[in-house]
Amino acid sequence: MTDLIADMSLVEGLGQLCGLVALGFCIVGFANRNDDRLMVLLISANVAFALMFAFFESWTASALTVLVIVRITLARKYQGNWQIMAVMLAVNLVVAWVTWKSVTDIFPLTAAVLGTVGMFMLRGIPLRIILGLAATAWMLNNIVIGSVGGTLAEGMVLVTNIITIIRLYRLQKKYPEFRLGD
Repeated sequence: MTDLIADMSLVEGLGQLCGLVALGFCIVGFANRNDDRLMVLLISANVAFALMFAFFESWTASALTVLVIVRITLARKYQGNWQIMAVMLAVNLVVAWVTWKSVTDIFPLTAAVLGTVGMFMLRGIPLRIILGLAATAWMLNNIVIGSVGGTLAEGMVLVTNIITIIRLYRLQKKYPEFRLGD
């Protein structure tokens, strides 16, 4: 382990540090019951992710992560708005096109598209399934670039989504009239 750390450049070390900071924000955010605090913590996590991706020179992921912050804000205010979602999707595609470096940039683009559609158009279990798929795409990108904190953070998001899906499914089975977001 000490050899791994000793062999890291300063930039790689800063990237790993930012990934771990993002992981911390994700843990605190998902443990929080207050939705407004969760959103602030997720925005903070995404700032750390954007920096992490920049340190790893994963430019498409970094730029799309900045757009995730914008998306979170817009989707909360304009949930269900097809026009704003379409604009966000178009901006994501343009940003990915401008920053594209390699075939692995498909992972952050996939995550951004899934997250955008999910946050604008879905609620409850369908939203969490789509966000779980987005987390998987982000995790694959983090594995490719070698980010330990980023990989752990997305793994935690994925597991949390699965647990929440199971809880919501059981709740809907027990109380058929229950629908999240109604």
